Amino acid sequence: MSTTPVEDSMRSKITAALNPTTLEIHNDSASHSHHKAMQGSLSKETHFRLVITSSAFQSKMQPARHRMVYALLKEELDRAGGIHALQLKTKTPEEEERQVAREKAEKGQDIDTKVEKV
Repeated sequence: MSTTPVEDSMRSKITAALNPTTLEIHNDSASHSHHKAMQGSLSKETHFRLVITSSAFQSKMQPARHRMVYALLKEELDRAGGIHALQLKTKTPEEEERQVAREKAEKGQDIDTKVEKV
C-alpha cells in the first residue's frame, strides 16, 4: 500500500491525460498541518504545488489550463480529507524553453555575442 495515494493518483491522471514533458509534484502539507482548517485532518496529502509542462496547453490561457487540471483532479479535490490547496504552474514546451533561455541569459550563459580579438 502506498504512503502517497493522492500524489500517486495525481501523477497517474496527469500523465495519462496531458503527457507532460515536465511534471513536478511538491507536497507542502507538512507546512500547513498546524492551520486551523487542517486540525483533525488525518490526511498527510492536502497541500500541493504542481509544475506541468505539456503541449496540451498550447493556445490555451492560464485559466483554461487550470480548469483542465482541476477537471482531472476533481475526485481528489472533492473528497473529504482530500486536496485542500492546489497551486499550479502550467506551461507549454515552448514557454519552458523561453524560460530556460531567459534564465541562462541572466546568468551569462550561452550568450550569442561575438567578440573580435585584436
